[in-house]
Amino acid sequence: MASAKEEILQRIRDARVPAAPPVVRGYHRTGEGGVELFAERVADYRAVVHTVSSVPEFLTSLRGKRIVTPADVPREWLVDGVTWLHEPLSIDELDQADGVLTGCAVAIADTGTIVLDGGEAQGRRALTLLPDYHLCVVRADQIAASVPEALQRLEPTRPLTFISGPSATSDIELNRVEGVHGPRTLEVLIVG
Repeated sequence: MASAKEEILQRIRDARVPAAPPVVRGYHRTGEGGVELFAERVADYRAVVHTVSSVPEFLTSLRGKRIVTPADVPREWLVDGVTWLHEPLSIDELDQADGVLTGCAVAIADTGTIVLDGGEAQGRRALTLLPDYHLCVVRADQIAASVPEALQRLEPTRPLTFISGPSATSDIELNRVEGVHGPRTLEVLIVG
């Protein structure tokens, strides 16, 4: 004679649904887009896009500004005439800066999305949320054609932030409001 516990467990085993069929993952994994498509798509999100051959040459346009950078930003980006504020900074110091300069982990041509993972030249998440202006450097070799291609380049255990244009939301009357949840202005430098 089976105990009540054994009988209950057997009823559970008998009631289980048979194993589900395997999920077919035949979706689009590769893309054709590159620098041009990424520039077009990120601009569609109201970001300002520049294709440049030299980062320092463009950064001279920031002269007179107070710009935050992650501690490991490339030294050649730090042009004269800009007040560079390096991490770690308090929330108040971040909020008082004119903007932030970062790199990225990967960018996605199909969607015009930039992905940050806290890696080299990216800093912590608060860096790109508090200042009203974010200047992000994207190397041409960091642009993946599709989302699956981009995800293959990322480490899934890192904190991922996906950016598709400046921060925006809609109010109750469906009027677009920018800068509520992050930078009001996103400027993207595509290098290469």
